[in-house]
Amino acid sequence: MTTFLPKTGSAPAVKPFPWGGLLVLAVSVFLSVTAEMIPTGLLPEMSSGLGVSESQVGLLISFFAFAVVLTSVPLTFLFRRVPRHLLLMMVLLAIAVSSIVGGLAPSFEVLVVARVVGGMAHGVFWGVVGAYSAHLVPKEQIGRAVAITTGGGTLAFVLGVPLATTVGHAFGWRVPFLGIGALAVLGAVFIWLLLPRVDHRKHLEVSTDTKALRAERRRGPLDPTIPVVALICILVAVVMIGNYSFYTYIAPFMISEMGVPEGQIGLLLLVYGGAGALGVLAAGAVFGRRPTTGLLIALGATGASVLLIALFAANPVVAIGAFFVWGVAFGVIPTLLPTRLMHEASPAIRDSASAFYSTAFNAGIGLGALVGGIFLDSFGLASLPWIYLIGLAVGIGLLIATPALTRRAQRS
Repeated sequence: MTTFLPKTGSAPAVKPFPWGGLLVLAVSVFLSVTAEMIPTGLLPEMSSGLGVSESQVGLLISFFAFAVVLTSVPLTFLFRRVPRHLLLMMVLLAIAVSSIVGGLAPSFEVLVVARVVGGMAHGVFWGVVGAYSAHLVPKEQIGRAVAITTGGGTLAFVLGVPLATTVGHAFGWRVPFLGIGALAVLGAVFIWLLLPRVDHRKHLEVSTDTKALRAERRRGPLDPTIPVVALICILVAVVMIGNYSFYTYIAPFMISEMGVPEGQIGLLLLVYGGAGALGVLAAGAVFGRRPTTGLLIALGATGASVLLIALFAANPVVAIGAFFVWGVAFGVIPTLLPTRLMHEASPAIRDSASAFYSTAFNAGIGLGALVGGIFLDSFGLASLPWIYLIGLAVGIGLLIATPALTRRAQRS
């Protein structure tokens, strides 16, 4: 982080809020999330083009996510002493390569390999990016910094996935893969030129050099915030399993159950993404100081909207209105959860907490796509919203248990 030296006889200069660096991180998040989620809007086209079923195409989301789950923590640990700036640039280049190879893949099997490589890079990326934004600002500004950074993920749903879907419908499913690959190369250049450097290693030194922590290591847990971090990770995994068991197959659900013309899927995903942007604004403006309340309201509203979609899918007014509400409510959830994680995790474990959060998030995505594919083949598209409702109910129960564990950690 840049150091500003005060003039002689004057008070220390106040560091300006690092808008430039945070916007570069937000753009990187946008590119990474768009690369991950491209297949969701193009399942029918990819199924036809690759000669496989829609549930098999859905597994491309699972392969990507499981690669994150299996490699995020070990790779983050392996690269723990690599400068964060260089590491972010390299993993974004790896995502670019995997997207380009995926767009050129001659077969489903080659595309699977490309998705696995992209997932490995994505896991390292998410193990670093949240903590990077926290390192750029003082603790009282962490919530604001993380919200800006994760806003890139919301923008991926607002613009990235709908635009990829529209382009894929017009020019073929391969073009969006190639396009996001080219943009990711450009994003790596922006990281190199515009992102401020941070020194994350000082926290590693603090966590390993003190006698007190060495003694604590012999007694038991290294950090009192670990249980809270673990519960937040379990919560996000459960909610994501429910969400992606349904959202992965939203395009065929809209076509078959809601009667939406195939050419209008991109427009409705754009509406969903725009609704998510409203949710992000609400998360920061309304629920920034009350994250638990905000999450409870968002989970409840998501459940109500998905229930309406399940019961009234054939009614376009009700179903599309509920789809919009789902977008608003769900936009709150991925914004408040990582903000709370960065507040609860001590500075010494922020990188590790981000890695485990990424693992939980992507485990939920991967398992959700897998479970959704199984239920799609066994019970049909109409069964998918009900899986989501079960996940939301469990998530609300876990969220209610979180404050007690937080108070316990604070007393430790």
